[in-house]
Amino acid sequence: MTAYRHLFSPLRLGPLTVANRIVFSAHLTNYAEDGLPSEQHAAYYAARAAGGAGLIITEEHSTHATDWPYEKLIHGFRKEAVPGYRRITEAVHAHGTPILAQLNHNGGQASSMYSRLPVWAPSPVPDPLFREVPKAVTEREIAEIVAGYAEVAAHCAQGGFDGVELQCSHSSIVRGFLSPATNLRTDRYGGSLGNRMRLLLEIVAAVREALGPSLALGVRLCGDELIEGGTTIDEAVEVARRVEATGQVDYINTSIGVATSTLYMIEASMAVPPGYALFISNAIRRAVRLPVIGVGRIKDPVQAERALAEGHCDLVGVVRGQIADPDFAAKARAGRTPAIRTCLSCNQECVGRMGLNRWLGCIENPRAGREAVPLPTPGPRPRRVVVVGGGPAGLQAAATAARRGHQVTLYEREAATGGQVTTAASAPSRAEFLDVVRNLLAECVRHGVDIRTGTESTADSLRAEAPDAVVLATGARPQRPYWAGELERVVDVRDVLEGRSGPPEGARVLVVDELGFHQATSVAEFLADRGCAVTLSTPGMVVGQDLGITLDLETYSVRAHTKGITHATDQVVLGASAADDGTGGGVVVQILTHTTGAMADERYDWVVCAAQQSPADELWHALKDAPFPVHRAGDCLTPRRAHAAVVEGHRAGAAL
Repeated sequence: MTAYRHLFSPLRLGPLTVANRIVFSAHLTNYAEDGLPSEQHAAYYAARAAGGAGLIITEEHSTHATDWPYEKLIHGFRKEAVPGYRRITEAVHAHGTPILAQLNHNGGQASSMYSRLPVWAPSPVPDPLFREVPKAVTEREIAEIVAGYAEVAAHCAQGGFDGVELQCSHSSIVRGFLSPATNLRTDRYGGSLGNRMRLLLEIVAAVREALGPSLALGVRLCGDELIEGGTTIDEAVEVARRVEATGQVDYINTSIGVATSTLYMIEASMAVPPGYALFISNAIRRAVRLPVIGVGRIKDPVQAERALAEGHCDLVGVVRGQIADPDFAAKARAGRTPAIRTCLSCNQECVGRMGLNRWLGCIENPRAGREAVPLPTPGPRPRRVVVVGGGPAGLQAAATAARRGHQVTLYEREAATGGQVTTAASAPSRAEFLDVVRNLLAECVRHGVDIRTGTESTADSLRAEAPDAVVLATGARPQRPYWAGELERVVDVRDVLEGRSGPPEGARVLVVDELGFHQATSVAEFLADRGCAVTLSTPGMVVGQDLGITLDLETYSVRAHTKGITHATDQVVLGASAADDGTGGGVVVQILTHTTGAMADERYDWVVCAAQQSPADELWHALKDAPFPVHRAGDCLTPRRAHAAVVEGHRAGAAL
């Protein structure tokens, strides 16, 4: 008997019955090859089916040649996609899981760079991200769009899908027609709500005819675009009512935000509370009888069960949670909730990689995006492995090696595991980042890793232990900028967050950001909360510019404004000296402004640096001639971000 009574009850979606309410909703992967589904697609979706998902909805399939907003898009309008569809559906059906294909035309939220064709939209309103003026489609072209949806639906039926979902939410020409912010037409496709949703109803009718009665049809709607003059919840509810009234749709999925203007609310980071978008599914569910899917950073089965029990939705979309752990559903059903590798919502390897035109991965799951690539075969006998360092690289190396049958001992010199992740998670709005350590530590314990904290490893102690292999994950240490000299009041971010040194309450502080990520913004918030007057300076043109990739920049900017943090861009620190003004200390900082060439001396009580680190690789050099193989992973190889540590730890553990 499962503890999640609602989550693991079956439900009918028209001609389909799902075994549970956990949906692996549509999301981009960048796994397509030459516009066609790949073997990686099949392996990726099959892993989530094997892990117990009740329903899988694939990423979007483009319905027209004018729609090519990013390179690795599936061109569903090509007949050649059908064999790839069959590989995907057969792999998923082997586990008894139904799978739907999402159909979409991105409309004006696109670029002509790949297609070399004008971008189509209801009106010539430029998208703020792509900044390209689209061509307003004619009624003849609208008919072509509708026919394209029907054609791709037929391809999906031939490919073995159990139905399709129409993407009419965050990035879609249909959303563009529905929204008064982007539909400025004066013909029968613009103006009133009935006119603006005419395209949607025509597509529903055409797709239902292509599918027939035996396949499911869903519609995904945006409940609030969060833009001026855009769709809001009241109008979205009315759209849902009229969609249901067609009698041709089997369920309604939900969304929030617009993929280019308010993307940070579609794939929200850990700064946004779980369940933040459930008000949309709640409002729609109260207005229709069709089953409704709720979304909004649902990261564990407890949250999912509560959403169902409280009546917010009938099914729950869990995307990043099942990227992080493909066995999310199976573990919950079996009563093994603590064993679930919960998503961090850090967005580094999923959203962040996609934004850089790379295939989707996961900071927590080094196999995400590599499901089609088999692991090396373990050796003929278990090996005695020593891992030095209990940060994410060491924990992942130990967990992978132990899972593959090796006898693993992990040494950590501090009193607890975690490394720099523990430091990062102590900053405001970053607590969930600690889940990566909690999850890995739990996995190590489950697989029998002998974890010894408070133990310093030396070259002599390791040689004396005579293991079969050693993995070094000894991390990195702060590196003082060249201009800081020995000034006591110039310290590193880690010195402040780890409590070794730093400004007292009320101090005037300059935070120097040379990394462009969470380090500087986190310590700025930490100090502002302590009552300090904080100026954050960067040589870049935007403070925390890489936060834009992980969708943290918008929410940070709001908090920074609220906390009174001052931002200074385009600045380079050239030197620093102790203040000699009779006030009892401080630092005079020499600053160059790039664009103007102006130099200025500014006085602060303290300076906190977010700068590059140095690898703590002394053990590596001391073990060069060791009689056993020595591997390095993470920052002791070269300092980078946490995803590199996890990937390298996994590689090291798998290679043993």
